[in-house]
Amino acid sequence: MQVLYEYKKEIIIVMKKTLIIGASNNPERYAYKAAERLLSYGHEIELLGLRNDEIFGKVIDTERKQYTGVDTVTLYVGPQRQPDYYDYVLSLKPRRVIFNPGTENNEFETLLRQNGIEAEEACTLVLLGTGQF
Repeated sequence: MQVLYEYKKEIIIVMKKTLIIGASNNPERYAYKAAERLLSYGHEIELLGLRNDEIFGKVIDTERKQYTGVDTVTLYVGPQRQPDYYDYVLSLKPRRVIFNPGTENNEFETLLRQNGIEAEEACTLVLLGTGQF
C-alpha cells in the first residue's frame, strides 16, 4: 500500500522497497508476476534467486546482499528451504515478511515476531490488487 501524507500542502508518496526471495525469470512463476506487479505499482524491488539472471532491468542475485531500506520481504520458497534464510532475513530488519501460499512456516513466523517483525500469511499479488500492500 502507498503511504500518503501531507507536508506543507504537498502530498508525498512513499513506496515500499521489497525483496523477493525465490525470484525467477520464468513468466509462469508467481515470483516473476509479483516482481512485474510491484514495479507497475512503482515499488522498488530487489531480487534473490537460485540463478543469476535479469528481469525487468533488475538483476536476480544469488548472493545474499545486505540491502538497505527493505520494508517487505516476500517469500516464494517453500518451508523446507527457509531455515537457510532465517538469519539473513532477520539481519535485514524488514518491517514485515509475507508468506505467500505454500510458503507458510510457523517456526519462521514465530521467530520473526519474537524479533519485532510482522509475519503475514497472504498473497502479494492479491494485496497489491486490493490496495492492501
